[in-house]
Amino acid sequence: MQKILQNFTSKFKDISENSIQKFLNLATEEAYKKNEVISKIGEISKDFYIIKSGVVRSFYSDEKGKESIRTLFTPNKTTVSLASLISKKPSILTYDCLTDCVVYKFNFNELKELATEDIDIANLYCTMLEYLFLNMEDRIYDLTLLNATEKYLKLKDEIPEIENLIAQYHIASYLNITAVQLSRIRKEIYSK
Repeated sequence: MQKILQNFTSKFKDISENSIQKFLNLATEEAYKKNEVISKIGEISKDFYIIKSGVVRSFYSDEKGKESIRTLFTPNKTTVSLASLISKKPSILTYDCLTDCVVYKFNFNELKELATEDIDIANLYCTMLEYLFLNMEDRIYDLTLLNATEKYLKLKDEIPEIENLIAQYHIASYLNITAVQLSRIRKEIYSK
């Protein structure tokens, strides 16, 4: 467990070994099966997760039941309704597993309490929030300015094996295109 989480924390500012151990002590490892829900729409989030293996999605459903994927989460990424954690209001998204997953679960309140006692943990917490903000800003940029082919190529660059991990209709939903459009894009790219 420690190696994965140490790799995760190494992305952030220098943290003392003592503080890393305190952070690691907050984690419990949990396994989820494909299609299992981690956090439901309407629930108030109390925990956040760092993915060890697998793919998690966040999504919402419209009034007709059509699902739209907002984010895909892969190993060494955090997943949770951040808005729900911070505001203590119900989540507007559902988080479920698109593959079998193993995650490290952290209680958010325990992390915040630890951050009041340990400056390294406080710095880790702040940097994690900054990192999440930058990722969300990047996603908004992609949805706003990139065309469908550019979004697909960027996804393939970030997760090269994505087509072997999740269904094509999930990829299309994440890219905010139809499955037919995705098929055309793939045909055009792979025929070159």
